[in-house]
Amino acid sequence: MLLKQSKKERLLYYVFSTRAEMGAKAAEDIAERILLLLKEKKEVNMIFAAAPSQNEVLSGLAANREIAWNRVNAFHMDEYIGLSQNHPQSFAKFLNNALFDKVNLHSANLIHGDAKDPAAECRRYETLLKNYPADIVCLGIGENGHIAFNDPWVADFEDSSLVKTVPLDEICRRQQVHDGCFASLGQVPKTAVTLTVPALTAAPYLFCTVPSKTKRAAVNAAVNGEISVDCPASVLRRCQNAVLYCDGESGQDLL
Repeated sequence: MLLKQSKKERLLYYVFSTRAEMGAKAAEDIAERILLLLKEKKEVNMIFAAAPSQNEVLSGLAANREIAWNRVNAFHMDEYIGLSQNHPQSFAKFLNNALFDKVNLHSANLIHGDAKDPAAECRRYETLLKNYPADIVCLGIGENGHIAFNDPWVADFEDSSLVKTVPLDEICRRQQVHDGCFASLGQVPKTAVTLTVPALTAAPYLFCTVPSKTKRAAVNAAVNGEISVDCPASVLRRCQNAVLYCDGESGQDLL
Protein backbone atom coordinates (compact mmCIF):
# COMPACT_ATOMS: atom_id res chain seq x y z
CA MET A 1 0.00 0.00 0.00
CA LEU A 2 1.21 3.50 -0.84
CA LEU A 3 1.30 5.42 2.44
CA LYS A 4 2.47 8.75 1.07
CA GLN A 5 3.57 10.48 -2.10
CA SER A 6 5.00 13.98 -1.81
CA LYS A 7 7.78 16.27 -2.95
CA LYS A 8 10.54 18.23 -1.18
CA GLU A 9 12.15 20.81 -3.42
CA ARG A 10 12.80 18.80 -6.60
CA LEU A 11 12.80 15.38 -4.92
CA LEU A 12 9.71 13.24 -5.40
CA TYR A 13 9.34 10.59 -2.70
CA TYR A 14 7.13 7.60 -1.97
CA VAL A 15 6.56 5.67 1.24
CA PHE A 16 5.12 2.16 0.91
CA SER A 17 3.87 -0.22 3.58
CA THR A 18 6.28 -2.98 2.66
CA ARG A 19 9.74 -3.40 1.24
CA ALA A 20 8.36 -5.60 -1.56
CA GLU A 21 5.95 -2.88 -2.70
CA MET A 22 8.72 -0.30 -2.54
CA GLY A 23 11.06 -2.40 -4.67
CA ALA A 24 8.39 -3.32 -7.18
CA LYS A 25 7.45 0.32 -7.77
CA ALA A 26 11.07 1.40 -8.14
CA ALA A 27 11.80 -1.42 -10.61
CA GLU A 28 8.67 -0.56 -12.58
CA ASP A 29 9.59 3.12 -12.82
CA ILE A 30 13.20 2.39 -13.78
CA ALA A 31 12.12 -0.06 -16.47
CA GLU A 32 9.66 2.48 -17.86
CA ARG A 33 12.41 5.10 -18.08
CA ILE A 34 14.81 2.68 -19.79
CA LEU A 35 12.17 1.84 -22.40
CA LEU A 36 11.45 5.52 -23.05
CA LEU A 37 15.14 6.33 -23.42
CA LEU A 38 15.67 3.41 -25.80
CA LYS A 39 13.12 4.99 -28.10
CA GLU A 40 15.33 8.09 -28.24
CA LYS A 41 18.83 6.63 -28.06
CA LYS A 42 20.74 3.71 -29.52
CA GLU A 43 22.15 2.78 -26.08
CA VAL A 44 21.38 3.66 -22.45
CA ASN A 45 24.09 4.06 -19.81
CA MET A 46 23.23 3.07 -16.23
CA ILE A 47 25.03 3.18 -12.88
CA PHE A 48 24.01 0.70 -10.18
CA ALA A 49 24.50 0.58 -6.44
CA ALA A 50 25.54 -2.77 -4.97
CA ALA A 51 23.86 -3.41 -1.62
CA PRO A 52 21.19 -5.65 -0.10
CA SER A 53 18.90 -2.58 -0.06
CA GLN A 54 18.75 -2.93 -3.85
CA ASN A 55 17.75 -6.60 -3.91
CA GLU A 56 14.10 -6.09 -4.80
CA VAL A 57 14.87 -3.50 -7.46
CA LEU A 58 17.55 -5.57 -9.14
CA SER A 59 15.39 -8.68 -9.00
CA GLY A 60 12.53 -6.80 -10.64
CA LEU A 61 14.78 -5.48 -13.38
CA ALA A 62 16.37 -8.88 -14.00
CA ALA A 63 12.91 -10.39 -14.52
CA ASN A 64 11.87 -7.72 -17.04
CA ARG A 65 11.62 -9.17 -20.55
CA GLU A 66 10.63 -5.94 -22.32
CA ILE A 67 13.99 -4.22 -21.90
CA ALA A 68 16.52 -4.63 -24.71
CA TRP A 69 19.41 -5.18 -22.32
CA ASN A 70 21.78 -5.62 -25.26
CA ARG A 71 21.49 -1.85 -25.68
CA VAL A 72 22.37 -1.05 -22.06
CA ASN A 73 25.88 -0.23 -20.78
CA ALA A 74 26.12 -0.92 -17.04
CA PHE A 75 28.50 0.61 -14.50
CA HIS A 76 28.81 0.31 -10.76
CA MET A 77 29.39 3.14 -8.36
CA ASP A 78 31.94 1.94 -5.83
CA GLU A 79 34.26 -0.90 -4.92
CA TYR A 80 36.48 -1.91 -2.02
CA ILE A 81 40.19 -1.45 -2.64
CA GLY A 82 41.94 -4.81 -2.47
CA LEU A 83 39.03 -7.07 -3.45
CA SER A 84 38.99 -8.82 -6.81
CA GLN A 85 35.85 -8.99 -8.93
CA ASN A 86 35.38 -12.62 -7.89
CA HIS A 87 35.76 -11.99 -4.17
CA PRO A 88 32.48 -12.98 -2.43
CA GLN A 89 32.20 -9.55 -0.76
CA SER A 90 33.07 -7.42 -3.76
CA PHE A 91 30.40 -5.17 -5.19
CA ALA A 92 31.28 -6.41 -8.67
CA LYS A 93 30.41 -9.96 -7.60
CA PHE A 94 27.17 -8.74 -6.02
CA LEU A 95 26.03 -6.97 -9.19
CA ASN A 96 27.08 -9.83 -11.43
CA ASN A 97 25.01 -12.24 -9.35
CA ALA A 98 22.03 -9.91 -8.95
CA LEU A 99 21.71 -8.55 -12.48
CA PHE A 100 24.67 -8.36 -14.85
CA ASP A 101 24.97 -12.13 -15.39
CA LYS A 102 21.20 -12.53 -15.72
CA VAL A 103 20.64 -10.20 -18.66
CA ASN A 104 22.38 -9.76 -22.00
CA LEU A 105 24.04 -6.38 -21.43
CA HIS A 106 25.80 -4.52 -24.20
CA SER A 107 28.62 -4.02 -21.68
CA ALA A 108 29.26 -4.41 -17.96
CA ASN A 109 31.98 -2.00 -16.87
CA LEU A 110 33.38 -2.91 -13.47
CA ILE A 111 35.77 -1.11 -11.15
CA HIS A 112 38.90 -3.20 -10.54
CA GLY A 113 39.20 -3.13 -6.77
CA ASP A 114 42.38 -5.16 -6.87
CA ALA A 115 44.16 -2.85 -9.32
CA LYS A 116 47.80 -2.36 -8.33
CA ASP A 117 47.47 1.41 -8.79
CA PRO A 118 44.09 2.63 -7.45
CA ALA A 119 44.72 6.18 -8.70
CA ALA A 120 45.26 4.88 -12.23
CA GLU A 121 42.11 2.79 -11.89
CA CYS A 122 40.18 5.92 -10.95
CA ARG A 123 41.46 7.64 -14.10
CA ARG A 124 40.52 4.63 -16.25
CA TYR A 125 37.00 4.50 -14.89
CA GLU A 126 36.58 8.26 -15.13
CA THR A 127 37.42 8.06 -18.83
CA LEU A 128 34.72 5.41 -19.27
CA LEU A 129 32.16 7.60 -17.55
CA LYS A 130 33.08 10.55 -19.76
CA ASN A 131 32.79 8.39 -22.87
CA TYR A 132 29.46 6.92 -21.74
CA PRO A 133 27.64 9.65 -19.75
CA ALA A 134 25.10 8.16 -17.38
CA ASP A 135 21.42 8.40 -18.27
CA ILE A 136 20.12 6.62 -15.16
CA VAL A 137 21.54 6.10 -11.68
CA CYS A 138 20.04 3.48 -9.36
CA LEU A 139 21.30 4.27 -5.87
CA GLY A 140 20.65 3.93 -2.16
CA ILE A 141 21.41 5.91 0.98
CA GLY A 142 23.78 4.74 3.70
CA GLU A 143 23.13 4.82 7.43
CA ASN A 144 25.37 7.90 7.63
CA GLY A 145 23.59 9.57 4.71
CA HIS A 146 26.21 8.67 2.12
CA ILE A 147 25.55 8.08 -1.56
CA ALA A 148 28.03 5.65 -3.09
CA PHE A 149 30.99 5.87 -0.67
CA ASN A 150 30.77 9.64 -0.32
CA ASP A 151 30.65 9.64 3.47
CA PRO A 152 29.88 13.00 5.13
CA TRP A 153 33.49 13.84 5.84
CA VAL A 154 34.72 13.14 2.28
CA ALA A 155 31.67 14.17 0.24
CA ASP A 156 32.06 17.22 -1.98
CA PHE A 157 29.10 18.54 -3.97
CA GLU A 158 31.54 20.41 -6.24
CA ASP A 159 34.13 17.66 -6.59
CA SER A 160 36.36 18.16 -9.63
CA SER A 161 36.83 14.41 -10.05
CA LEU A 162 34.30 11.81 -11.18
CA VAL A 163 36.05 8.93 -9.42
CA LYS A 164 38.31 8.96 -6.37
CA THR A 165 39.73 6.81 -3.57
CA VAL A 166 38.30 7.37 -0.09
CA PRO A 167 38.74 6.14 3.47
CA LEU A 168 35.59 4.62 4.96
CA ASP A 169 34.30 5.81 8.32
CA GLU A 170 33.26 3.37 11.03
CA ILE A 171 29.52 3.98 10.65
CA CYS A 172 29.83 3.17 6.96
CA ARG A 173 31.86 0.04 7.67
CA ARG A 174 29.50 -1.12 10.42
CA GLN A 175 26.62 -0.87 7.96
CA GLN A 176 28.27 -3.61 5.92
CA VAL A 177 28.11 -5.84 9.00
CA HIS A 178 24.47 -4.86 9.68
CA ASP A 179 23.65 -5.74 6.06
CA GLY A 180 25.19 -9.19 6.52
CA CYS A 181 27.92 -8.56 3.96
CA PHE A 182 30.72 -9.19 6.48
CA ALA A 183 30.77 -11.17 9.73
CA SER A 184 32.70 -8.57 11.69
CA LEU A 185 33.96 -4.99 11.46
CA GLY A 186 37.55 -6.17 11.22
CA GLN A 187 36.78 -7.90 7.92
CA VAL A 188 35.43 -4.75 6.23
CA PRO A 189 38.02 -2.96 4.06
CA LYS A 190 38.97 0.55 5.16
CA THR A 191 39.32 2.13 1.72
CA ALA A 192 37.37 2.16 -1.52
CA VAL A 193 37.07 3.61 -5.00
CA THR A 194 33.89 5.64 -5.41
CA LEU A 195 32.10 7.72 -7.97
CA THR A 196 31.84 11.25 -6.62
CA VAL A 197 28.66 13.20 -5.91
CA PRO A 198 28.88 15.15 -9.22
CA ALA A 199 29.38 11.88 -11.13
CA LEU A 200 26.11 10.58 -9.74
CA THR A 201 24.03 13.75 -9.87
CA ALA A 202 25.02 14.58 -13.44
CA ALA A 203 22.68 11.85 -14.66
CA PRO A 204 19.28 13.16 -15.79
CA TYR A 205 17.38 10.42 -13.92
CA LEU A 206 18.09 9.17 -10.39
CA PHE A 207 16.13 6.41 -8.65
CA CYS A 208 16.98 6.02 -4.96
CA THR A 209 15.66 2.98 -3.06
CA VAL A 210 16.06 2.89 0.73
CA PRO A 211 14.39 0.26 2.95
CA SER A 212 14.70 -0.69 6.65
CA LYS A 213 14.62 0.99 10.04
CA THR A 214 18.42 1.38 10.12
CA LYS A 215 18.05 4.04 7.39
CA ARG A 216 15.24 6.00 9.09
CA ALA A 217 17.43 8.80 10.45
CA ALA A 218 19.37 9.14 7.18
CA VAL A 219 16.18 9.33 5.13
CA ASN A 220 14.72 11.96 7.43
CA ALA A 221 17.92 14.02 7.24
CA ALA A 222 18.02 13.69 3.45
CA VAL A 223 14.46 14.92 2.99
CA ASN A 224 13.90 17.26 5.93
CA GLY A 225 17.38 18.42 6.96
CA GLU A 226 19.69 21.02 5.53
CA ILE A 227 21.08 20.36 2.06
CA SER A 228 24.66 19.78 3.14
CA VAL A 229 27.54 17.33 2.97
CA ASP A 230 26.62 16.47 6.57
CA CYS A 231 24.03 14.29 4.83
CA PRO A 232 25.30 13.79 1.29
CA ALA A 233 21.99 12.28 0.15
CA SER A 234 20.31 15.64 0.75
CA VAL A 235 21.78 16.75 -2.59
CA LEU A 236 19.02 14.73 -4.28
CA ARG A 237 16.66 17.60 -3.49
CA ARG A 238 18.60 19.69 -6.02
CA CYS A 239 18.32 17.11 -8.79
CA GLN A 240 15.74 17.20 -11.53
CA ASN A 241 13.96 13.85 -11.97
CA ALA A 242 15.19 12.31 -8.70
CA VAL A 243 12.84 9.88 -6.98
CA LEU A 244 13.16 8.34 -3.50
CA TYR A 245 11.42 5.07 -2.60
CA CYS A 246 11.03 4.10 1.07
CA ASP A 247 9.27 1.38 3.00
CA GLY A 248 7.26 2.03 6.14
CA GLU A 249 10.31 1.65 8.34
CA SER A 250 12.81 3.88 6.54
CA GLY A 251 10.15 6.46 5.70
CA GLN A 252 8.40 6.59 9.05
CA ASP A 253 9.41 10.19 9.73
CA LEU A 254 8.10 11.27 6.31
CA LEU A 255 4.52 10.24 7.06
